[in-house]
Amino acid sequence: MSPSSSSDPIQEFFSIGEVCELTGLKPHVLRYWESQFRFLSPAKNRSGNRVYQRREVELIMLVKHLLYDEKYTIEGARQKVDEHRKGGDLKLVARGALAVQALESLESDLKEMIAAIGSTSLAD
Repeated sequence: MSPSSSSDPIQEFFSIGEVCELTGLKPHVLRYWESQFRFLSPAKNRSGNRVYQRREVELIMLVKHLLYDEKYTIEGARQKVDEHRKGGDLKLVARGALAVQALESLESDLKEMIAAIGSTSLAD
């Protein structure tokens, strides 16, 4: 079965808790970034809770990559995102940052599993 024929719908909207879990960021960091990056402005539902779109999660991962991995300042990251937007490759770059995060998470999970298997076989 190909991924496109899967019956599971792709999630398009995320709560702040879900975004925190996906990105490894704290809620106060996301709220601060909203004040610093005008393109991060999640809608609010009837209860007043933030609702992030998939596109915003991708941009958050790009900002995280620029700030934490590339060591840009907030202003530098803002300028870099503007450069990507003007160059027409923002969506591609943002998705790439999301893919890098997914691979790093997978690598970390695999290392934990290998360590667990190693310690189990030593105990036998």
